[in-house]
Amino acid sequence: MVNEQQLQGNWNEIRGNIRSRWGQISDDELTTFNGNVEELVGTIQRKTGESQEAIRNYLDEISQKAARTASRLTEQAGQYASQAAASMHDASRHLADTVAAGYSDAERLVQTRPAESLAVAFGLGLITGVVIGMLASSR
Repeated sequence: MVNEQQLQGNWNEIRGNIRSRWGQISDDELTTFNGNVEELVGTIQRKTGESQEAIRNYLDEISQKAARTASRLTEQAGQYASQAAASMHDASRHLADTVAAGYSDAERLVQTRPAESLAVAFGLGLITGVVIGMLASSR
């Protein structure tokens, strides 16, 4: 039997199903029941003339369907999160490998051409100092 938690937990989907089956029920009437299942059943019964048992059975059916849908969506979100985490792990490993290879290349270059490496480092340091000095003096 449907309860207040089931109705409120999946209310948007359930409300759509109620409006689809019983078009004479307005959105205002559906928002005034405040989670009270008995009040909802009574409102639907007054508007449609359908038996309480039929209404309860339908509400049970659609609330179970909504719960299954929510469960399936939760499972899909979990799978997506796992796939995203695996992709991030692969990307970070690839980045780490690329940085390590770049470091090895730079180390090899410094070892094979120390004078040129020193000149480049000095030039970059000089340029960086000039840029920082210009930025500091402009403030």
